[in-house]
Amino acid sequence: MTATIIDGKAVARAIHEEVRREAEELRARGCTPGLAVVLVGSDPASVSYVTAKQRACEEDRIESFGHSLPGDSTQDRVLGLLAELRADDRVDGILVQLPLPRHLDEKVILDAVPVQKDVDGFHAENLGKLGLRDAEARFAPCTPAGVIELLKRTDVAIDGAHTVVLGRSKIVGLPAALLLLRENATVTICHSRTRDIAEHLRRADIIVAAIGKPDFVTGDMVREGAVVIDVGVNRVDDSSKKSGFRLVGDCHFDSVAAKARAITPVPGGVGPMTIAMLMKNTVRAARARLA
Repeated sequence: MTATIIDGKAVARAIHEEVRREAEELRARGCTPGLAVVLVGSDPASVSYVTAKQRACEEDRIESFGHSLPGDSTQDRVLGLLAELRADDRVDGILVQLPLPRHLDEKVILDAVPVQKDVDGFHAENLGKLGLRDAEARFAPCTPAGVIELLKRTDVAIDGAHTVVLGRSKIVGLPAALLLLRENATVTICHSRTRDIAEHLRRADIIVAAIGKPDFVTGDMVREGAVVIDVGVNRVDDSSKKSGFRLVGDCHFDSVAAKARAITPVPGGVGPMTIAMLMKNTVRAARARLA
């Protein structure tokens, strides 16, 4: 079996087109969607991510408010900026770029983003509501939400599927598991303390790999016909590349693709979905402001 490649770029493009239409509709009603991005420090990867988000805002007709603070900024300074953005009616969504410098308390800062503007979905209330059957989170974290969107838009049946989520971080693994449960999947979460991870993976209809270890999942760990969503983005040395490295996922692509029914590539799979879902959340926040 040779896996179908799930093209995250194509799915993300479709979402961006939907967002642009919604943003234009809102603008026509006098409501311009606005996203504020807060960057503390000058980590190269974070700067790159912020630049990509600001570019997406421009393309999707969303007003972008960029705020860069020095890496040695105090917690009070960051919280003060968030208070200003909380009160700014032009700002529908606030994103604090992670990771933050170590001297800052990430939980306190993320929880200072008001729930109605938490388009990254990391506020404790939004995360908590993902686990409640009788409550709806305003926003889900963008990468896990992108995973669900990829599955749905490529006609992968989630209802009743045995799904294994590899990783339990609050950014991807845990919210992905909760979102899958909401779609009526049977979910197993594997992590660093799980015994015999391979045995769990071999029983999965759907695998979501988000463990941060290059090529961890190999073909012998995957059953024939499984759907594999590879969230991992890992740098490995490669002297043949001008950069000196290449990006690989948490799955050994060739051996897994030989067994799976469908698989996301790295790059070009889940990655583009994250920014697309951020834009979608921002427009949703603007629509709520107008309501």
